[in-house]
Formats: sequence, structure tokens, C-alpha cells
Amino acid sequence: MKLKIFILLLFVLSMISSRAQQISVFDEAVTIKDNLEPVIPRPDQEKIASKKLSDLQAKMGKKPNILIFLVDDLGWGDIGVNGGGVAVGAPTPNVDRLAREGKRFTSFYSTPTCTSSRAMMLTGRQPIRSGLTRPLLSGDKVSTNPWEVEVTQAKLLGTAGYKSALIGKWHIGEAENMLPHEVGFDYFYGLPAVQSDYTQFLIERQYSDMINNKELHDKAFQLQPEGLIKGNKGGGREVGFEIKTIEELRQIDEKLKEESIKFIQEHSGKSPFFLVHSFTAIHNDTYCGEDYIGKSPAAMPVKDAIVQMDDIVGDIMNSLEASGQLENTLVIFTSDNGANEDVFPDSGYHPWRGGKGTTWEGGVRVPCIAYWKGMIEPGQETNGLMDLSDIYMVSLRVGGVLDKLPNTLYFDGIDQTPYLLAKDGKSLRQAVFLWNSTDFCAMRWKDYKVHFQVFETKETRRNIDASLLTRIGTAPWVFNLNVDPKEMASEGHRYFEWGLPAVVAFQKRHIATMKKYPNTDLGLGF
Repeated sequence: MKLKIFILLLFVLSMISSRAQQISVFDEAVTIKDNLEPVIPRPDQEKIASKKLSDLQAKMGKKPNILIFLVDDLGWGDIGVNGGGVAVGAPTPNVDRLAREGKRFTSFYSTPTCTSSRAMMLTGRQPIRSGLTRPLLSGDKVSTNPWEVEVTQAKLLGTAGYKSALIGKWHIGEAENMLPHEVGFDYFYGLPAVQSDYTQFLIERQYSDMINNKELHDKAFQLQPEGLIKGNKGGGREVGFEIKTIEELRQIDEKLKEESIKFIQEHSGKSPFFLVHSFTAIHNDTYCGEDYIGKSPAAMPVKDAIVQMDDIVGDIMNSLEASGQLENTLVIFTSDNGANEDVFPDSGYHPWRGGKGTTWEGGVRVPCIAYWKGMIEPGQETNGLMDLSDIYMVSLRVGGVLDKLPNTLYFDGIDQTPYLLAKDGKSLRQAVFLWNSTDFCAMRWKDYKVHFQVFETKETRRNIDASLLTRIGTAPWVFNLNVDPKEMASEGHRYFEWGLPAVVAFQKRHIATMKKYPNTDLGLGF
């Protein structure tokens, strides 16, 4: 009997040892610091990146500029180089040129919704940590100002002499001490929240139940925004452009373009700048500029807005070149989340399952392009993993302030500068963790997407308004995205048992960081 127990014990120990060995074999990442996400070491790429950056600074005599184009609700497939463009009724020649002359990332991830993605990009942290887990709505009250805890890269870059601006949509808090110029940016001009905050008070046919009901009207209209807000660091807020009509609403993206071009020109030959140009396009309700009505081959409002967006990218890039700053500027183009299928036909396009509001690929896999003349080898496309929090760390690395990160916060972003600057470089990120609000839903590891909770859409194209989040049953749902990119049929327990222990270990390590570095609760309720 004792012999049988001893043999059984040996068997159990061998199984545990085997599992531990299995996990360690797949775990390529190294922990550099306790409050930083583990990274896959790429020493050869690091040498290339370091040399390129030092050589450039010696040549230019100052730190590089950073320009981020952030489009609202643009789908992965909306741009031409991703199979969209002309094929879906809205050519994007300027964005396509950035891709041809830069590096295109085909597996770049956001979060399912606007506020959480923008928070991720400007804090370097998962939204669950900052509490900015869902879109902030008109009338929302937060119990804690997250910006008393979080630190924008604009604030850190300011310590190295950078001038910064966020021009366009903010949507990460509009209460006192929560706008960009109050949390580290030198200048803000744009929308405190979102475009639909304006249209809901202007489109009678669509919002007639509220607009034409006096009781609702009188209360709801207290929330009506006055227009585009502007402010300088240390100063107050003022209305930069009143919006009282649809005609004025149509002018927003052109106004934003003018502000970004002005900002670039003002800093020509002076201090380095960090600029986030944040489009209102193509968020519903879509109203393009007057000159763009019917300009797209599709002649649909959202397609016209995409054509306008592309022209604006071209105009801003031309101003960058005309000011002599093209070679000294890292340019990143991306979207805050996938296309919002709920507002069809006012929505973007992607070839994936689901859409905005879900952790299916359609909600979180978004376009991304990095361009840097003379620094990023042209014509590259890569399927390595990267997400919005990495943009935060890249910004700090390029600006030389990575050592300014506070030790009291955990940062999910990874410095992917070596990935960007090395020709045919590989990602330093091992896994992408995907949350929806406060729920951990899925993760991407290598070519595998593993779901622990799944979205079930009860009506066609109602990913936000008619969906359920359901826990998986016996086994996680697993998709090899190389052969099943639409996530149509899980084959986890049949073909992925070898990988499940490693994925679960990565998940546990991720969750464990939140015990040592607690999350902030903003009291949002849902």
C-alpha cells in the first residue's frame, strides 16, 4: 500500500515538474523591474535602436518630435493597405503612403472602447488599473480624479524640454483638473468628450424624443457642450469655437487640422514637441466637412469622412516636411478601437468577428503604422504583437525620460523602440491582455487568441446594445488566427492543450500584479 502511495506521489510530482518545465520553455520574457511588464530580450535590435537614436540627436542637436494620429472608431480594414480604401469606397492614399514608406503592424491591439483605449495610450497602463474602464458619458461623476494618480507621457516629456499638445477628441474626463492642459499637456484644443455629445442636441429626427419633449429637453440641454474648448497649462478653459449648428459641426476636423499645423510651425527649429492629433472622425454621428460631401466613391457620410481624414493626414505631413522637421519626427497612425457596427451604415470596416465594444478581433485589432524618415526602413509589414500602452513607452524612450517613471505604479507598456527601428525587427511583447471594463476576457499569445469570457451578440451588428458577456465552459476558447482569423470555431481542447498551461500562467502573473499595485476605483458603476 505504501509503495503504491509512493509511486503515485512520484507520478504527481513528475506531472507538476513537467507542467512547470512546459511553462518555462514558452516563457521568453524577462522581468527587468518589478513594476514593468516583462519583455522578450532583443539585444541586437537594442544596439541598432540605441545607435540610430544617438546618431540622430548628434545630427539634429535636439530630441526627436513625436506625432500621433489617433482616429476615432476606424476599422482595421478601412485603410487601403489593409485591404480597404478603394475596395470599400474610400481611398486612403496618404495613409497608404505612410505604410509604404514606414512599418505596418498587422497585429496591433487597442481596447474595446474609446475612453479605455485613450487612457491606455496616455498612461501606459491597462484601463483596469486607472479605473478609466468605459466611455465617460455626459453627466458622469467620478469619485476619484484618476489624473491625481496617473502620469501622462506629456508630463514626463516636459521634464526634458518638450512642448506638448493634444488637439481633438480627449474623452478621458472633462471635470475640473481632468482636461489635457490640466494633466501635463501644454496646450489643448478640442472636444472634452465625443462628437455625439454635440449631435444629440442638433439632429431632431434622430433624437426627437428628447429634443421635442420639453421636460426632457430642459434637463438634458443643461449638458449641451458649448463648442471646442481650448486651454494652456496653468490656465483656465475657454470656448475656442462655438458649435450650435450642423454647419459648425462639419468644420471641426478642419479646425483641428489648422491648430495642429499651427503648433508644428510654431515649434519649427525650437524645442522638440509631442503632438497627439485626435480626429473626431469617424465616430457617429458622422458629418464630414462641407467640401467632402459625396466626395468618396461610396458617397456615404462615413466614407466621405474617411477621405477627409486621409487628406488631413496628408496636409499635416506636408506641413511637417515644409517646416524641416520630417527627419526628426516619429509618426504613428492608429485607431482607438475597432469599427462600431452598431451604428451601421455610419460605421467603419474590418474583416474580423465582432466590433467595437467586444474583445473579438473586430473590437480590438486596429490599424497601426509607424513612419520615421531615415530611421524606419520603408516597406516593412510585421505581425508581431504590440498595443496602445507600448506607444506610451516608445514616446518616453524617444524623449529620453524612461527613467522618470514612478515606482508606485505598474506599467503594462513595453518599450518597442527596437522593434520599430530595426529592419525586420521582432516584437518585445510576449502577450496582449484584453479587458472589457472590469472583466478579463482574452489574451493574444503568438498566433493564438485565447478567450476566458466571450461576447454573444443577440442581434446582427449589435455588439454594444444587444450582447452578453459569458464565461467559457469546460475549456477556454482558442483560435489559431493564421487559419481562423474570424474566430469562427474554437479548437482549444483538441489542438491547444500543449499551450494552455503556459497561457494560464501568463494570465495569473498579469492578475497578480494588481495585488501589489492596486487598481483605482472611480465609482463609475458599470
